[in-house]
Amino acid sequence: MFKGLGNIAGMMKQFSEMQGKMTEMQEKLGKLRFEGSAGGGMVNVEANGQQKVLGVKIDQTLLESGDREMLEDLITAATNQALDKAREGAAEEMSQITGGMNIPGLDEALSKFNPNS
Repeated sequence: MFKGLGNIAGMMKQFSEMQGKMTEMQEKLGKLRFEGSAGGGMVNVEANGQQKVLGVKIDQTLLESGDREMLEDLITAATNQALDKAREGAAEEMSQITGGMNIPGLDEALSKFNPNS
């Protein structure tokens, strides 16, 4: 009658360990840095592994050009590149934590991963 309780206790222990690893991963992702650039490096965007934009650098000559539309396009492109790299970095970190286990749907979930939503 009580044999199932041992299994439940084991599962709860595994869940607790996984929670600790996820907290550790979130902290680690917050420290990782990824950079995207556009316009031959005239616009650079830095993001962390939690997909938060940390900074934007714009070359002075681009600002002086007065071409607002081009500037907007370059910022968008650099931001998307930085966030793509951040998603890839988060997926790599997650695969290290899961120990390479093949968890159904994990790749799809990570592709949509955004801790800020």
